[in-house]
Amino acid sequence: MQGRDLLLIVSVMAIWGFNFSMIKLGVTGMDPLLIAAARFACATFPIIFFIRRPKVPWRYLMGYGLLFGTGIWGMASCAITFGLSSGMASVLLQLDVLTTVLVGVLLYKEIISPRMWFGMGMALVGLVVSILYTNGNVTPAGVAFILISAICWPLAGVMVRQSGTRSPFAFNIWGMLFAPLPLIGLSVLFNGVEVLEITYRQWNAEAWLSVLFQAYPTTLFGYWVWNKMLLKYPMSQMAPLTLLVSVFALASGYLIYGERLSAAQWLSCSAFLLGVGLVLYRGPLPGAARTVKEQKAVS
Repeated sequence: MQGRDLLLIVSVMAIWGFNFSMIKLGVTGMDPLLIAAARFACATFPIIFFIRRPKVPWRYLMGYGLLFGTGIWGMASCAITFGLSSGMASVLLQLDVLTTVLVGVLLYKEIISPRMWFGMGMALVGLVVSILYTNGNVTPAGVAFILISAICWPLAGVMVRQSGTRSPFAFNIWGMLFAPLPLIGLSVLFNGVEVLEITYRQWNAEAWLSVLFQAYPTTLFGYWVWNKMLLKYPMSQMAPLTLLVSVFALASGYLIYGERLSAAQWLSCSAFLLGVGLVLYRGPLPGAARTVKEQKAVS
């Protein structure tokens, strides 16, 4: 990987990690579903007028908007609102790697290697320990919402894959067109129509900062770079770099909000991310590589 591209990707991972703190900034005083709706409204307009609609059936765009907007980021925002710290939200959202593997097995008959089984087991043990030894930064409701988010992540990928689109960035933009209305509808359903007036009256500079950061650096710039790099480098090389998101999220949560992990959580989160890394990694392990070389030398 070229040095400039690597620096660009790491910068995006830093933005995506910092984004969890920006989500927390917005949902601390506002309804999380409406904050997410505003994010996708800003990310969609006015850029959608300059992006040609991908040649796919509307149902895929609508399904993607519902899953990506409400399922992933609406639920992630709710998870933080219901007590999950921004850093732990980023760590636990890595569960999407495990749910993606399961979707691949169920829908595409993909094979899980022994190393992937081991990595999944390690990640799940780390997850359980991080929940059991919480210092107040993990709540049952928060875990439930982030689990929904992790389940919706691979389903959104399935929607993209089934659509057959060759323009992932355009697909993302046009799909987000269908994200705000379901989020607003859910907010009204749970809180009553008065939540719209309350949010309007309470909207402040922090809400704008949260929404605009989520819409532009995180969504538009971040996914533009990510999709561009996916066309240039293999997914096996790109995917492990997403673990950096959790590192930056934990750092920003500590620096901005003073969020801390318990000693047991530091170990369990490390085990969780290592397990996820084993699932993501597709190349030979270092020991296996040396063995192959030694066998060639002997022969």
